[in-house]
Amino acid sequence: QVQLVESGGSLVQAGDSLRLSCAASGFTLSEYAMAWWRQAPGKEREFVAHIAYRGTNRNYADSVKGRFTISGDDADHTLYLQMNRLTPEATAIYYCARKSSVLATGISSAYTYDYWGQGTQVTVSS
Repeated sequence: QVQLVESGGSLVQAGDSLRLSCAASGFTLSEYAMAWWRQAPGKEREFVAHIAYRGTNRNYADSVKGRFTISGDDADHTLYLQMNRLTPEATAIYYCARKSSVLATGISSAYTYDYWGQGTQVTVSS
């Protein structure tokens, strides 16, 4: 049974760093492409970062490029999102998701992901 469980969300101040974790079970993490998404209050869910099958490539939304890093660790079955220099605009619920296909197409389209976690809240105060 596939499960994704996020953790690490917190209330932080602008400029702080935070690392989110996504514990994966029921499948081998590196055999799938994975991603982080977020949803701010009153807004649609948006793509944040993607890591390809076996970590061969990484993609980021323009708004987080250079500040966020996605990584995966097969040894502890966990996907991470390191977030640096946080701004209040990063306030959202963050979700990890498993892509249904190893193909690199549609990485920023939610319908291409087949499993989602329940989310973890990140709040950045100014």
